Amino acid sequence: MTRDPEAADIQVPRPADFAEFWAETMRLTTAHDPAPELRSRGDLSSDQVDVVELSYTSFQGVRVTSWYAAPAGPAPAGGWPVVLHIPGYISEPAIMKSWAARGYIAIDLAPRGKLRSNGVVNPGYPGLLTHNMVDRFSYDYRGFYADIVRALDVVAALPQVNSNRIGVWGSSQGGGLGLVAAAMRPELVRCVAAGAPYLCGIMESAKLTHSYPYEEITEYLRVHPSHEPLLAETASYFDVLNFAPQVQAPTLVYLGMEDDVCPPETGFAAFRLLPQTKQLLTYQRCAHHAGLHWVITEVEKFLAGHLEAV
Repeated sequence: MTRDPEAADIQVPRPADFAEFWAETMRLTTAHDPAPELRSRGDLSSDQVDVVELSYTSFQGVRVTSWYAAPAGPAPAGGWPVVLHIPGYISEPAIMKSWAARGYIAIDLAPRGKLRSNGVVNPGYPGLLTHNMVDRFSYDYRGFYADIVRALDVVAALPQVNSNRIGVWGSSQGGGLGLVAAAMRPELVRCVAAGAPYLCGIMESAKLTHSYPYEEITEYLRVHPSHEPLLAETASYFDVLNFAPQVQAPTLVYLGMEDDVCPPETGFAAFRLLPQTKQLLTYQRCAHHAGLHWVITEVEKFLAGHLEAV
C-alpha cells in the first residue's frame, strides 16, 4: 500500500486535565529559585564571541547547564536578540559561535541528561522514550519539557537579552520541544523553526516506523504487552499534537518525505494543528535530516526576518 503522508489522519485524544497537569508541572518547577549562573569560558571565547556556561535550577531541583555564546562587547540598547536551539534525542548541545558572530545571543540548551546534569539524570539513549512511561507524573520527559520552558523564563530575564526577540529552533527532538516551548510560553517566543518534529503522534509513530527512538515503544511492549494502555495514556499528555493548537508564534516546519525516524505523516499532522502564521517546506528523497543542506538557509532567513527587525 502506497503511503500518502499528507493525507494521513493522526489524532491523539487530549486528556481532560491536560492543562491542569502542565500548570501543576510548571508550578512545581517555578517553586524552585532558578538561581541563574553565568560562568565565563575564556578558554573557548574569542575576540568576536564570548562563550559562557548558563546554569539554572529546574523541575525537581535539578541543576541544568547550557552553552551560551554572545557577541563580544556591550549589548545594544534593548539587548541582543536570542536564538535558542534545542538539540536532538542523542545530540549533545554545541557552542553556536557562528550565530553569535551574526549578532545573536545563541543558546544551545542542555535539558537534564545532557552536559553537566547527566550525573544526576541519565536514562540512556536509547531508553529515554520509555523510561517511567507507565506513569505521567514520574515520566522522565516531564522534566525535559519543564527544563526547556524554564530556560525561556531564565533567558528572558537576563539583562543583556531583548525579551521581545527570542526565537526557538530545533530539529527532531529539538523541533518537537520547540513547539512545546512556543505553546507553553507564547508571550516569550517570537518565532519557532521546527524540523522533522519528534514526539508528534507518539503511539502512531511506533506503528509507522521501526527506527529508534520509537522502536523503544515496540520493544517495551513485546515484554510488557499489557502496559500499552498505560503508555498511550502517558503519551497523550506529552504528545506535541496536543500542544500545537496553543502555538501563537509564526512557525516554519520542514520535513523529509522519506524520514524513517520521525514519519512525515506526524509532521503534517502537527502542521495542520498550528493555528497561526505558518510555512511548510518538504523535501523529496530526504530522510531525517529533512533537507538540511537546502533548508538551513531558509531557517536563517526565517529567524532573521522575525528577530532582527527593530
